Amino acid sequence: MARDYYGILGLSKTASADEVKAAYRKLSKEWHPDKHKGEKKAEEKFKEINEAYEVLSDPKKKQQYDQFGTAGPGTGPFGSAQGGGGAGFGGFDFSGFAGGGQRVDFSDLFEGFFGGGRRGQPREERGADREVELAIDFAQSVTGIRHEMQIKKLRVCDQCSGSGAEKGSKLITCSDCGGTGQIMKTSQSFFGMLQQAMLCPKCKGSGKVPEKACSKCSGEGRVSEVSTISIDIPAGIDEGQTLRVRSEGDAGRQGAAAGDLYVRIHVRPDARFVREGDDIRTSATIHVPDAILGTEISIETVQGSTTLKIPAGTQSGQVFRIKHKGMPVLNTSRFGDHYVTVTVEIPAKLSRDERKLVEEWKRMGG
Repeated sequence: MARDYYGILGLSKTASADEVKAAYRKLSKEWHPDKHKGEKKAEEKFKEINEAYEVLSDPKKKQQYDQFGTAGPGTGPFGSAQGGGGAGFGGFDFSGFAGGGQRVDFSDLFEGFFGGGRRGQPREERGADREVELAIDFAQSVTGIRHEMQIKKLRVCDQCSGSGAEKGSKLITCSDCGGTGQIMKTSQSFFGMLQQAMLCPKCKGSGKVPEKACSKCSGEGRVSEVSTISIDIPAGIDEGQTLRVRSEGDAGRQGAAAGDLYVRIHVRPDARFVREGDDIRTSATIHVPDAILGTEISIETVQGSTTLKIPAGTQSGQVFRIKHKGMPVLNTSRFGDHYVTVTVEIPAKLSRDERKLVEEWKRMGG
């Protein structure tokens, strides 16, 4: 059953993009693993919140989710995410053709069933995508960093250079599929005799097999190893955002294209700053005389210290804007703003002299 992403974020289906973003920020802070160390339930809740936001903040994924109840590929009105296991079209179950998360081309499917037996180009067995999570400090999200990490993945076999063939050997045409990468399977159904094109299990769709398999990778052209990968994390990255590193997933079989690496970023909170989009909010306390007469105070921003001029007559709770001192706007040269909420501190106790001055001021109509 598909997850209720609106329910996870506590929203209705009519929620705007701003409401989705606001709900995500509130819940991600509330359930952040740093606040619930060792709590498995909190970790799962945090993942659910990020998953929901990833779908509902993306217009295309949201549209698909609103229409079909899922945002994943290979699902929809005929996929397993719909009730009844995908038993559409009068009970015919198409769910088996969407296995492995692959998108079904129904025009190819019916041509294979009802005539022609058309065979397309062999399907290249592209390497699988990999997903990892990476936690960074708040300061690193401001400046951006290059981070090196180690992951275990399938890499090109160095003994056969990815071909899958032993040195001195070569790739030959697959005898099972004749080099097409596909075999035809015939079965009986209420439609009659159905012909379905299947990926050749011997060559895995490549149409070629090693004359003699590589002794290191057994003909796969890839081996499982720990790899060190450098990732450029851009300035302005936010909690829950995902970076795509092309071709750093698993290597493809026998030299096929590699998959991609998806890195989900978690930003450790900083007690000094509250981030709202590309803006930063902090607070400052001033004394009564400074609020009355005006003053200048030093404000720490994510870009360093700056001076804020407090005008005479400032009220407690007043908010001041410091332009362009907020977060870098991702993949641009722009910056957000820094907002300071000022609190006027009322002293709990006064000295005798201070009290006399206040009383005198009061008599003067202050």
